[in-house]
Amino acid sequence: MNVLLLGSGGREHALAWKIAASPLLTKLYASPGNPGIGRFAELVKLDVADHSAVAAFCQEKKIDLVVVGPEGPLVAGIADDLRAWGIRVFGPSKAAARLEGSKGFTKDLCAKFNIPTAAYGRFGDLAAAKAYVEKTGAPIVIKADGLAAGKGVTIAMTQHEALAALDACFDGAFGPAGAEVVVEEYLTGEEASFFCLCDGATALPFGTAQDHKRVGDGDTGPNTGGMGAYSPAPVMTPEMSERTMREIIEPTMRGMANLGAPFAGILFAGLMITDQGPKLIEYNTRFGDPECQVLMMRLKDDLLVLLNAAVDGQLAHMSARWSDEAALTVVMAARGYPGTPEKGSVIRGLDEAASDGTEIFHAGTAINGGALVANGGRVLNVTATGATVGEAQKNAYAAIDRIDWPQGFFRRDIGWRAVEREQTGR
Repeated sequence: MNVLLLGSGGREHALAWKIAASPLLTKLYASPGNPGIGRFAELVKLDVADHSAVAAFCQEKKIDLVVVGPEGPLVAGIADDLRAWGIRVFGPSKAAARLEGSKGFTKDLCAKFNIPTAAYGRFGDLAAAKAYVEKTGAPIVIKADGLAAGKGVTIAMTQHEALAALDACFDGAFGPAGAEVVVEEYLTGEEASFFCLCDGATALPFGTAQDHKRVGDGDTGPNTGGMGAYSPAPVMTPEMSERTMREIIEPTMRGMANLGAPFAGILFAGLMITDQGPKLIEYNTRFGDPECQVLMMRLKDDLLVLLNAAVDGQLAHMSARWSDEAALTVVMAARGYPGTPEKGSVIRGLDEAASDGTEIFHAGTAINGGALVANGGRVLNVTATGATVGEAQKNAYAAIDRIDWPQGFFRRDIGWRAVEREQTGR
């Protein structure tokens, strides 16, 4: 099979690494890719916003499958347009990608199909949104309705913070994404990520993970796209996973089909595990980043076989097998992140850092004058496995300590909840 992978981050590097291991693969192309992806794929320059140009490339290179990594092209309808050209695509339609593209759409879906989630209000008017906050009080959550690169959510602990977040949305801080907002009840519990591979009719559970959004140790500082993750998530017991399927995933699949937008692709449920059970925080319609990295390290099956089954509507006949080992990834970020990152600093020592059971996925790198340099906010994902989360954590940090990049920083406590559980036996 000839495969085209769209995207350039750590998620896409992990997907390329796993796809490249498939005996089904003939040739892998990636656009735009990164230096790490370039070890497995031929990098090509395509304007992903020009769907006809992507389709022409697919026809020229006889692409058998397009795998869409990031959410932007999916929300823009690339899957629909390529399918109209007769090209097989792993990823949801534009209508189904609304589950990520509009938080208000998802909340309304939950209300219509009795899917447990936080109480909410949906507003296109600043005064009405502020009145709702003043009536409800804090803590409360303010979300830009559309795609905001992971930065459109404010967990406001005071009413003043909430009102300021509303001002930012309606003043254009997130562009068109903030033209509407969702104001949500603040949920308490433990967050977890739950993934399903979907073919429009069947949802196949596809692993659990837990990530760390705050930039600093102890879950302090501003939210980021994710500073690290581990899999599996201990809070997602077999019973909790079964409840999530029954109460959240299956009603969503039925609801989307009922709306004429059956969901096919990766359905990534961000959950809060509360005293009442699992509640949906939000949906993403693609693999998480950096959750994908730990899932790919644990997946025992051929990813390409599973992606093909999803595209062909054959998941009812499939299963996914996972390693008993844990996997943990630590994000190394450039100084300045999550604000404006410093680019261009040289990174050395990656070959020395990698070892059996450890992979270093490139998230924001480039080659400059023959040297590997930082070219983004989140730059490297140092990912390791171990018999326990604690062992995987130890292996990941041992690898980081061999990387020579003074301008990078990272959290030292990724996986702390799971390690604490392992140490206390709770």
